[in-house]
Amino acid sequence: MDARWVCSSLDLLLFLSAALGSGDDGWSMNVQSEVRGIDGYPVVLPCTFSHPQHSQHSSLQVLWRLGHGQGATVLYRCTSRPGAPDCVPGPKQDQRYRLEGNPREHDLSLRINGATLQDNGRYYCRVEVQGREHISFEDKMGTRLRVEAPPKILELSVDGSEQAGYTALCRVQGSPLPDVQWLGPDDPLEGSLLGPLSQGSATRYHTVSQLRDVEPGQQYTCSASNPLGREQATLYVLAPRPPPPLSGASPRLLLLLSAALGAKVLLLVGMGGWMVQGGALQAVSCWRK
Repeated sequence: MDARWVCSSLDLLLFLSAALGSGDDGWSMNVQSEVRGIDGYPVVLPCTFSHPQHSQHSSLQVLWRLGHGQGATVLYRCTSRPGAPDCVPGPKQDQRYRLEGNPREHDLSLRINGATLQDNGRYYCRVEVQGREHISFEDKMGTRLRVEAPPKILELSVDGSEQAGYTALCRVQGSPLPDVQWLGPDDPLEGSLLGPLSQGSATRYHTVSQLRDVEPGQQYTCSASNPLGREQATLYVLAPRPPPPLSGASPRLLLLLSAALGAKVLLLVGMGGWMVQGGALQAVSCWRK
């Protein structure tokens, strides 16, 4: 492919992107097409604009929306009055959102504190000039926010019975969606995915892996990884204890769970349990259904 043709095509795309944010009568708006953030950290969505000089002495209203059209959600709204140093939000404004820029300096950038995976989406900034003539201008392209998160093991459990066999389940969250592997004492084991679970926004970043034919007396490690990190949790399956004398109760499977790279160990034994953390033995309460 001719390199000059590629460069010309890129120049044309950049020009078209700039034209999408330009308006008549001296209006223009510039945004980033995509911003990436990390789960739990603040992120800033840049948005700057220019407008005719006559609007310098008018009140300005700033809006940020998630989504476009009738299904859009207004996340932030504030008003900048002539001579006032700040853009004042409404009394019910969610404090997670804050205007990072100054509208009087043509900066509408939005700060989101503690970004989460549920913040993923496309955001639109808008400015309105309030006065004798109500004028508004909005970015038509939007900024896509992509929040990423390292793997987090949400649940590690065993289900089944002696007759039907036991299956280990590992539920993991992360973005990009983590790769899940099972490890035995010596070799990797072959599990199977039950996810990703995409029915709702809360579970679209979850995946579940199962390992069949889990044997009592063995230990199994669930390892989840993506480009942002790795997390492991180990499951110890203890052999069922024999029933006590003069009792018809069936033996129960005892589970010893090690979560967060072995930092915590929880032993479930009947109605009571113990947690080993930092070398200390602490009593905890356990219930069974």
